[in-house]
Amino acid sequence: MDAAEFRKRGKEMVDYVADYLEKIEKRQVFPDVEPGYLRPLIADCAPQDPESFDDVFKDIEKIIMPGVTHWHSPYFFAYFPAASSFPALLADMLCGGIGCVGFSWAASPACTELETVMLDWLGKMVNLPEEFLAGKDGQGGGVIQGSASEATLIALLAARTKTIRQVQSEKPELTEAEIMGRLVAYASDQAHSSVERAALIGAVKIKNVPSDDTFTVRGSALKKVLEEDKAAGLIPFFFCATLGTTSCCSFDKLLELGPICNKENIWMHIDAAYAGSAFICPEFRHLLNGVEFADSFNFNPHKWLLVNFDCSAMWVKKRSDLIGAFKLEPLYLQHHHQESGLVTDYRHWQIPLGRRFRSLKLWFVLRMYGVKGLQEHIRKHIRLSHQFEHLVLQDERFEICAEVVLGLVCFRLKGSNELNEALLKSINDAKKIHLVPCHLREKFVLRFAICSRTVESTHIKFAWQHISQLATDLLKTWGQNHHQQ
Repeated sequence: MDAAEFRKRGKEMVDYVADYLEKIEKRQVFPDVEPGYLRPLIADCAPQDPESFDDVFKDIEKIIMPGVTHWHSPYFFAYFPAASSFPALLADMLCGGIGCVGFSWAASPACTELETVMLDWLGKMVNLPEEFLAGKDGQGGGVIQGSASEATLIALLAARTKTIRQVQSEKPELTEAEIMGRLVAYASDQAHSSVERAALIGAVKIKNVPSDDTFTVRGSALKKVLEEDKAAGLIPFFFCATLGTTSCCSFDKLLELGPICNKENIWMHIDAAYAGSAFICPEFRHLLNGVEFADSFNFNPHKWLLVNFDCSAMWVKKRSDLIGAFKLEPLYLQHHHQESGLVTDYRHWQIPLGRRFRSLKLWFVLRMYGVKGLQEHIRKHIRLSHQFEHLVLQDERFEICAEVVLGLVCFRLKGSNELNEALLKSINDAKKIHLVPCHLREKFVLRFAICSRTVESTHIKFAWQHISQLATDLLKTWGQNHHQQ
């Protein structure tokens, strides 16, 4: 393919993607395929001779699309949103075109510098304390990670290194292995499984802090666990607070937890993967109060801020804590500006060496939507979640299981877990809308998340009528079947 054909085919692909997104609601939201569907549809091995673009292109609809779950369909209400917008897609195209690998400033100065500035922009949008911003000569700063899971792992590893060095300076007789064996990380019993996975990779113990009846971790619960562990000779070193838990979007009490972490010299990381985007709206910013006590903070513009995956924003108060944990300087990666103080080498802030020019997506989206456009997007989703909540509350067969704060509604039929499992199965088997469940304490609960950029009030009404009708059908047969047993 030469440049001339690339021009032609590029325009065709843009048209195809635009058509796909414009007409996505006509497609069934969840595919009708069985595991292993794809292998028989394609050749056993790569072709010896080149094929034409037309051959490849016609296979998209034939082979790929039948197996796609349409995350951007207005009938997709599962997980959390995956952001997308036309400016972000154009920026991603440019990122692929430039194709630099931005591990150091010298590897592509614009790639590094735009990221630093964009994370300052974003930090100011959510009103982060000054010390998290890079500014002209700040100690902190932001970095784009691939996902919130990566950000949590990076924070945990940095905290581990910092604590080991600290303990060794006070008790030089202890080996690194002895200290490692005593380290403990903490997170809510509602925290995402990626926090536990970070501890697994970091080879440290992790303990759940029990949440209260609103699924929130309070200071008193953390204090109790810390006192027990310190009495047993363990070394608490890391606490991950969650703002907007995956199951039900609950918020840990930062203002109670922060001072405890600071007093006990525990690294506090805040995971606000989904909820963080809402903090650009002044009316939701109070949910971030207490961030001033944290060492690191993370949220995903690729969930709810119209920037497509992957773009997970992470800030640290002291970037030297991150760099201190990950810095290696082989000759082939050195460059003559690296000691200037003005230069960031992002390879020291992350797990991989290589990185894409992801800040272009933020730059395009922030400029072309403006803060006001992004605030309107968030507010619309939250209005729609309250609309759905209202519909659920009008039907006495159903109950709401957690406070609706942002764009997630947790609900269920009053009755057994088996009944709700059957309802979810009938919803997802019908493939008109797509939902996923969660467990809240012992209850099996259905999650309804407002996801698509193009979702409207009509889609919410349709979804509720559909759920309500399936519930009616289920309850008719359920009663009979369960009397007979």
